Amino acid sequence: MAKKKKVRVALKKNRQKRTRANDLTRAYEGDAEHAGPAPAAGPVDAASGERVRAKGDLSRYRTILTDDEDAGGEAGGDASAGAASRRAVDVSTNVRGRVVRVHGLVSIVEADDGGTFPCHVRRLLKNLAIDGRNVVAVGDVVWFRPGGRPGEDGLIEKVEPRGGVINRGYRNRRHVIAANVDTVLVVASMAEPPLKLGLVDRYLVASEIGGVRPVIVLNKADLVDVAPFQWVAGLYTQLGYETVISSAADGRGIDRLRELMARGVTAVSGQSGVGKSSLLNAIQPGLNLKVREVSDWTSKGKHTTTAAELIRIEAGGYVMDTPGLRQFELWGAPPGEIEGHFVEFRPYIPLCRFPDCSHTHESRCAVKDAVHWGQIHLGRYESYRRLFEQRPLDID
Repeated sequence: MAKKKKVRVALKKNRQKRTRANDLTRAYEGDAEHAGPAPAAGPVDAASGERVRAKGDLSRYRTILTDDEDAGGEAGGDASAGAASRRAVDVSTNVRGRVVRVHGLVSIVEADDGGTFPCHVRRLLKNLAIDGRNVVAVGDVVWFRPGGRPGEDGLIEKVEPRGGVINRGYRNRRHVIAANVDTVLVVASMAEPPLKLGLVDRYLVASEIGGVRPVIVLNKADLVDVAPFQWVAGLYTQLGYETVISSAADGRGIDRLRELMARGVTAVSGQSGVGKSSLLNAIQPGLNLKVREVSDWTSKGKHTTTAAELIRIEAGGYVMDTPGLRQFELWGAPPGEIEGHFVEFRPYIPLCRFPDCSHTHESRCAVKDAVHWGQIHLGRYESYRRLFEQRPLDID
């Protein structure tokens, strides 16, 4: 039987401002000429007068019961979220399942027996002081209590620690693009919208941070002459990343993508308008996912997929269709650690003159020398510099 332990977790700050009991300035101006000498303040009055706010007005904490002594968070998470993920739940009244869709405040959970249940999130979980935008994401494994009456929504009581995660930063918060996935298909189009290798590089770094295997998919091969893009496939293949050239129109690469999705959970992600939903419709006819043409005016995607969804496919695995992105900030990697996520940098890093070399301005930098002699691709080096300097990527 698992050991129980009480853990103190932080909740979101209460930002409601306290109202004054009275207007002290007005009272002073109105009574100053009639008032006599002010009495000396006693110890109690002085203490009450010095207090700025009531205890617990902004900072709030809660004691919860966990299943084990290890209350640490997931990789890249925080202690409060980790402790809450190990909350003790009654397995006789709660059911284990996986979140397959999130619509506003309602999460659709598929239980292990195949049934689906609309659920709300327990208030304690929503109030946790975490670094993420939402406490529940598509792909999360959760424990929930089904509704007691027909038509009544269930209640998510616990979120299991996440495995493979693709994160991005959004407005200084962590946005979980995909949770508990084994593989991510980084879809980029060779035309409409044009290829953005800087975005591909950011996905590769985010995949390595989150422990997910990336596969690069160069889509819309039917719209271009593929020959000028062969160097892109060769570049990433030499670095050890599988690269697939695909087209939903003529079926190129579809069989290989179907094989990749046959096992585990596969997320499909990329810029808006690159054809993610069209690829899924070609991989499994009958899904009937909505697709739209790229805007003729802006050559950008129109955000046809507006919410992530986990879909069971006939090949045997799960696929997660995610909304297209127009912004991707890296999350969970300090600038000094980004060098380790560029695989071609690794042989040269120990050869730099300075042990803390940033590979941006220092002299006798082995990485910069490798770029000069063509041993490291200049575009990849520019991607590294943009990430190190925390410059935004103009995807549009």
